[in-house]
Amino acid sequence: MLNLDSVKKAQNNINRVVTKTPFAYASKLSQMIGNEIYLKKENLQLTGAFKLRGAFNKIATLSEDEKAKGVIAASAGNHAQGVAYSASYFGIPATIVMPEATPMTKISGVKSYGGEVVLAGNNYDEAYEYAIKLAKESNKTFIHPFADYDVMAGQGTIALEMLEEKPDLEVVIVPIGGGGLISGIAKALKSINKDIKVIGVTASGAPAMRNSFKSGIIQDSMSVKTIADGIAVRDTNEITFDIIKEYVDDIVEVDDEEIANAILYLMEQQKIVVEGAGAVGVAALMHHKIKFKSPKKIGVVVSGGNIDVTMLNLIIEKGLIKSHRKMKLIVTLIDKPGSLMKLTEILRDVRANIVSIGYDRTDVNLAFGDANVSIAVETKGLEHQEEIKRSLYQNGFRFVVE
Repeated sequence: MLNLDSVKKAQNNINRVVTKTPFAYASKLSQMIGNEIYLKKENLQLTGAFKLRGAFNKIATLSEDEKAKGVIAASAGNHAQGVAYSASYFGIPATIVMPEATPMTKISGVKSYGGEVVLAGNNYDEAYEYAIKLAKESNKTFIHPFADYDVMAGQGTIALEMLEEKPDLEVVIVPIGGGGLISGIAKALKSINKDIKVIGVTASGAPAMRNSFKSGIIQDSMSVKTIADGIAVRDTNEITFDIIKEYVDDIVEVDDEEIANAILYLMEQQKIVVEGAGAVGVAALMHHKIKFKSPKKIGVVVSGGNIDVTMLNLIIEKGLIKSHRKMKLIVTLIDKPGSLMKLTEILRDVRANIVSIGYDRTDVNLAFGDANVSIAVETKGLEHQEEIKRSLYQNGFRFVVE
């Protein structure tokens, strides 16, 4: 069963491999929120996420016969890398079933640790069903990503590390997908100090555990859709749900826009790269989803950093536009020599730096003799953008802001 002793035993098992990640004071975030906030940076873990803890502890407890037959797992990516690395450490074969839409960075990570990757299903739950079938057919041990007491005990070692460095913590905020991470952490924290508040955060596009927690009965989702792929779990698991009901104080949710804001904030202000699931705790604080009557000492688990570079680029681009640091325009001008030069001179005079430009005279909506220029410029805020628009208008250009 899951208890403080099993978490302490897990800590002894994983110490030979797992990195004791930084638990660092976040000064800017603390000032913004008005609380004393510390970030547990599991994005700096050996495989880029906390999942190594539970996977390694589970495999370490297998019998020699079980190890010889090999292991199989289902994962959206982080558990997969944890299992693959752990299996490689013990010299045993590992098969990982991943959803077909899994980012390449996570697939490559699994393969780099020697794991065999099988792509199946549209989400974790469908990959899980296929992996269970494969495990039975091949007589391999299935390493569950969250509904396993040895796995949860491994994740609970994060709580021990946080309290070692900050024994007077009052609140701990934890991402929730399947619930293994928060189950292990909450059980360990409450066993040491029952007054510590444990708050979970789900993505609004994967609401099963929050809905179940709020209603008191298991509620599954029809589908999941969120940029936080590490917590995109469709169904509520009974094992973790029972632990969460008993030891977690509240669960809040954040949407994809809020998660993206937190990813960008952490990159710019904390200088760390974090995936969607790892950013939800910070997103909940930034967007005031958690209210405190008085300032608290808060620990936030930043659970992973394995974000797909394509997604990261999209978040950065949208973030620049939302914060008025980038502006995209479609300008209609007369298709004759000198027109484009006049446009660029106007932008030069208002100190707008052009970063991309395209020229189209074939759009069927254009009048003959006109052309559309799609242009992106770096700007210095909303006031600067208004100045650019005024200047274009005063010089007779027709334009729309994308």
